[in-house]
Amino acid sequence: MNVAIIGCGYVGTAVAKCWQQKMTLMITATTTTPERVLELQNIAQKVVVLQGSDRNGLESVLHGQDCVLLSVAPNRGSSYKDTYLQTAETVVEAIKKSSIKQLIYTSTCSLYGDKKGVLVDEETPTEPESENQRILNQTEQVLLTELKDKLHVCILRLGGIYGVNRELVKIYSRIAGKTRPGDGSEAANWIHLDDIVGAIEFARHYHLQGIYNLVDDANLSSREIIDSVCEVHNLPRVTWDTSQSSDRYYNARISNQKIKDAGYKLIHPQMLF
Repeated sequence: MNVAIIGCGYVGTAVAKCWQQKMTLMITATTTTPERVLELQNIAQKVVVLQGSDRNGLESVLHGQDCVLLSVAPNRGSSYKDTYLQTAETVVEAIKKSSIKQLIYTSTCSLYGDKKGVLVDEETPTEPESENQRILNQTEQVLLTELKDKLHVCILRLGGIYGVNRELVKIYSRIAGKTRPGDGSEAANWIHLDDIVGAIEFARHYHLQGIYNLVDDANLSSREIIDSVCEVHNLPRVTWDTSQSSDRYYNARISNQKIKDAGYKLIHPQMLF
């Protein structure tokens, strides 16, 4: 099987390393950064430097592919519109000229917006709060509507990402000992890199289509997570100022039941502190 990874950043690189272990997969990886070519050549049979707006380049990359992972993220100085929406639109046009059977796209659970901590699932309407979130929402719709009669489209809405080189202590240590606005009661939805890779491979192998939330089972609040990180790593505790409104722009407890019902078993159902 020929597989292409459009965007070999934190997630895409980890997926490439996983797919490299499967002798039946031939990997093509793309990057916008020429300096990363040598690194990626160690984990992919073919590496191409291109921008998401490069239609001819994407048509060439996607020709002869069976499955494509779209896992992009903005570089410094690039806009959400260029990174996500324009890339998706270009990919859609390129796919229409290909024989690809499946597209897997990594999206975000933040699209649900502020649900006041209520449990939401894939049937819950999205309520993007910012212009960037609206662009991400549009990106999903482009992929789902434009390709619905062409191939299987699987959208994985990810929680906050942590894992190797992005451990929780690295993420939260900068606020240790400081005062945060609000009371920290907002739902925090996280997913470990291992499970993102595992779910992407599961989706590829079983040809999943549709939208799936991907978060762990921990179901902790921001305050509970921050307290645990500080306790485990002997960091000064964070204090909360309830006279100020929280700076979290979304608050929803995310259900992961759909992907578990499909048969995916979480590698890290609880958080690693």
